[in-house]
Amino acid sequence: MARFPSPTCMPPARCWAATTMRVRVVLGFPSSLAGSPAVSPRGRNKCHQPISPRCIQRRLSGAAIRLHWHKRCGMRPESKAELEKIVGPTAVDERPVRDLWPLAIMDERAGTVPPRALVVRPTGRDQVADVLRWATSKRVAVTPMGGGSGVCGALAPAAGEVVMDMGALDRVLEIDETNLICTCEAGVNGYALEQQLNTRGLTLGHYPSSLPGTTVGGLIATRSSGQESSRYGSIEDMVLGLAVVLPDGTFAAPRPGPRSAAGPALHQVFLGAEGGLGVVIGAVLRVHRLPETTVGRGYAFGDLRAGLECMRSVMQAGIRPLVMRLYDAEDTLFSGYEVQEGECVLVIATAGLAEVAEAESRAVERFAGGARGLGEEPWQRWQRHRFDLSAERLQAFLTPAGAYLDTIELAASWTVLAELHARVKPAIAVGGLALCHFSHAYEQGCCAYFTFGGSGDDEVEARAAYVRAWEGAMSAALELGATISHHHGVGQARARWVADELGGWMRVWRAVKAGIDPEGIMNPRAVGGSR
Repeated sequence: MARFPSPTCMPPARCWAATTMRVRVVLGFPSSLAGSPAVSPRGRNKCHQPISPRCIQRRLSGAAIRLHWHKRCGMRPESKAELEKIVGPTAVDERPVRDLWPLAIMDERAGTVPPRALVVRPTGRDQVADVLRWATSKRVAVTPMGGGSGVCGALAPAAGEVVMDMGALDRVLEIDETNLICTCEAGVNGYALEQQLNTRGLTLGHYPSSLPGTTVGGLIATRSSGQESSRYGSIEDMVLGLAVVLPDGTFAAPRPGPRSAAGPALHQVFLGAEGGLGVVIGAVLRVHRLPETTVGRGYAFGDLRAGLECMRSVMQAGIRPLVMRLYDAEDTLFSGYEVQEGECVLVIATAGLAEVAEAESRAVERFAGGARGLGEEPWQRWQRHRFDLSAERLQAFLTPAGAYLDTIELAASWTVLAELHARVKPAIAVGGLALCHFSHAYEQGCCAYFTFGGSGDDEVEARAAYVRAWEGAMSAALELGATISHHHGVGQARARWVADELGGWMRVWRAVKAGIDPEGIMNPRAVGGSR
């Protein structure tokens, strides 16, 4: 396993070495890998009047929260020159930056001019640390950026803030085929990593639909989950350790071993933190051997509940399918599956040793009961279209004036899913398009992935319909005890509701944030931070 530098035994400026594919590479991994908290769920007081920063600070003083966001300095004329001294003149530019949050795309379409941020492109750990020290001294916000494929508005810097583009930290440092461990930098593209692993007969098993536009750091920041999570787990199940530069420029190295009970697994707090605690510069990942055989089938169920019951039975029998996706009647037709009206299609694939995959496929057929078998074609069709919703297609859908489109991924227990579907579908159908599929299954429940869209007569009407759909879905989820986000994160899209879900854990988050980032320089829009 590639070794990360330990702050206790190695000065930050010293290089370290790792062996990658039998080539000894001297890394700058020291150099490389090695906002305001919410006060109420709606960010207002009981009289629905704006709360001043001074009032917020008084109310939160008991939790020892130090608020600096209202004091944060804007970008000074000399800031660009100072950053150029750290990362070099060719690694700093000034431009608008955002992720793929549909509401931000709609606002730009309506004429909103996006703010310009200073984008820095560090090449190693030392530069990351120096930029953070500079930002702390100047009280300038910094947001790490991976592939920019997030859809919740977590990457939305205000004018004068800094965006740290991690794209130059893009090395796969070591692939350990004996221990099934991959060590890589945070800027490695998710699709490129998977391809490199595949050439060695390995897989990370992490396939979000946005995979070609992702980075390892971005997957970690959003607590991502992929299409094969029912077999391999989500990103938190794959991360054995992280290399992180903290806001004061100090370094936290990955811990050794497949598991440790030497205190809490503190690296886990950075998964889903949306860049709000520090900068992840690298990861130690658990990988798997590619399955020998995959057996994919499709089944048509007469109603949604029967399909959900089949999914539950499969998971609770101990089968871990490679893929298992149930489409409601509308999504079945929209996805092009040729079945009778009202039927719901289940696409499921088992994988592993040939005899195991085939035996599990036969067991799935038993659990499917009276469902109509559709053979291999639904599985083959799904494989052909699994990455269809690219960034380019999303932006194309949102180009016409008044158009809106988005997805909302909730998750709930098996006993709640049917009611969640019944509540959310009409709430998001304000514009006509309302679809849902169920995936990312567990023994206890699964994800309900909703897609909605439509158009308004003007931008104001479109925005209002879009917001109404979100409000309806979030309200239904909270009332039924579902989570408001399975794998897209919080950002700005869910900032209004995150405190409702987290409850007392929001105080824990704020305390962690205040302890690690007392000057409040890390992404002020992380985990509802701007509320």
